[in-house]
Amino acid sequence: MKEQTRPYLISMELESRNNKLDTIGVTNEKNESSTPSKFNVLDHYEQLIKQTPMMVIIFATMALSCLLIFHSSITLPFSGGYTTTNLVATTNHRPNSLDINVGQLRRILKDATMGNKTVIITSLNDAWAEPQSMFDLLLESFRIGNQTKRFLKHLVVVTVDRKAYARCLKLHPHCYHLNGSDFSREADFMTADYLKIVWRKIKFLGKVLDLGYSFVFTDADIMWFRDPFSQLDKDTDIQISCDVFNGNPFDLRNLPNTGFSYVKSTNKTIQLYKFWYKSRMTYPNLHDQDVFNKIRFHPFIRDLGIAIRFMDTDYFGGFCQPSRDLNKVCTMHANCCVGLENKVHDIEIMLDDWRKYLKSHVNKDEYNAWWTVPQHCRGSLDRPRPPKKKADEAMKS
Repeated sequence: MKEQTRPYLISMELESRNNKLDTIGVTNEKNESSTPSKFNVLDHYEQLIKQTPMMVIIFATMALSCLLIFHSSITLPFSGGYTTTNLVATTNHRPNSLDINVGQLRRILKDATMGNKTVIITSLNDAWAEPQSMFDLLLESFRIGNQTKRFLKHLVVVTVDRKAYARCLKLHPHCYHLNGSDFSREADFMTADYLKIVWRKIKFLGKVLDLGYSFVFTDADIMWFRDPFSQLDKDTDIQISCDVFNGNPFDLRNLPNTGFSYVKSTNKTIQLYKFWYKSRMTYPNLHDQDVFNKIRFHPFIRDLGIAIRFMDTDYFGGFCQPSRDLNKVCTMHANCCVGLENKVHDIEIMLDDWRKYLKSHVNKDEYNAWWTVPQHCRGSLDRPRPPKKKADEAMKS
């Protein structure tokens, strides 16, 4: 996922820091035994003065320990651009924890699965689940796509905050909430919160594989227009979409986009996702896609013998490299785009383009079918964004 605002699951799949404090040992020498004599007041005060520095050190150590324990129990909802006045102390989970209710997840996967134990998974936070935002557009694409409505019953929506979960339950039968710290706001691309979301996604997807389920993961800003399974190789371990496809589906030098992938549940893919998740420590401050770009050439992946195939953008296109033919396109991704408002604007136009294409077939009109997007997304990587507060208000109005 290269774009901003990716709520993912998941981040998406994280580690907490343990505060360690070296203990200070204090050794007091024993006084030699002597015959009791008359109490000497000066000797008494002299001993107190000698002991005072040690007592101060011990007291300071205890106070500092208590302060560190208290501080570690407080969770920052979003560190990027927010002050400590936004502290959230109501959660009992560690900031980077990922709690998976395996029993509930098994039930949801069982209810949503296709006959071959395959599910479709997407992820949401509140910013993407708002009315007329990304979730509504995704569901609309399933409804108006060519024979794609049937896939809605196989779609599992993973939410990373309670607001998104509540709205998902109103619109869709298969919703799973990742317990832990909430990520309800739009997370700016490559901020600490963005990275938490994408890595939660990787860890969660690894658990799905571990439970024996294959999956198609789709970012919520990917619109479905045709059955993608007709273009997927059922015998390949992992298939990944591309920002730019070079024509060779087996060339590791393709520019992948992990926002859309088909992964079979095998021992190889389970090991791959574990290695992928652990590699975030090797490459700190990189998101899941950049880390994948690093490890795809790693000897571990080569020795694993995993089959990786890259998807043709003629069928799985995006704003980076649009599908050339609406008669072929299966999915279209609002990639190479920054800003939720930019994505929503251009995806709405994309859906209108698709409706015009369908109408021309029904009426047998001569229509030169072509995407009229990207528009607002074009150049959005370099264009200054409006303040987040104004953007949020515009989304809710």
